[in-house]
Amino acid sequence: MQQNIFFFLQNKKNTQYLYGNLSFAEALSLFRDAGYTATPVIDFQGHYLGSITEGDFLYYIADHPDLCHEDVLELEISEIVRKDFMPAVSSSVSMNELFQQSLEQNYVPVVDDRNIFIGIVTRKTIISYLMKEASLHKDNYFYNQETKETINPFLHVR
Repeated sequence: MQQNIFFFLQNKKNTQYLYGNLSFAEALSLFRDAGYTATPVIDFQGHYLGSITEGDFLYYIADHPDLCHEDVLELEISEIVRKDFMPAVSSSVSMNELFQQSLEQNYVPVVDDRNIFIGIVTRKTIISYLMKEASLHKDNYFYNQETKETINPFLHVR
């Protein structure tokens, strides 16, 4: 495979994302109206802050029963974004690392070397590509010196 991450990238202008300064109420309304389940969150400079899920809204309310309703609704979503959820990869990431991360995430946020959000790679895009490649290369076999077996890398499952 000779592709790089840009082959799979859904660029920022074609990606749904939210700004971290949106209020809890505004973001929740956007989630409901657009049918989001998870979306990237960025700041006004374009830096990736993390991703947020619909469950994060519920968990925040459940975890902070002492906050009044108005305070929760005015809270900026940058305060509830989980920084470790849906970690971003660099635009120079190897295809192996990208594919590995896509096993754990429905989408992989992509940032440049300044941590500026440039888009996402979806698991669906990767699977579609691999299915197409498998059908094109169904008769290509390689000898694996390590395991001493002949395999078709596009159909071989371990």
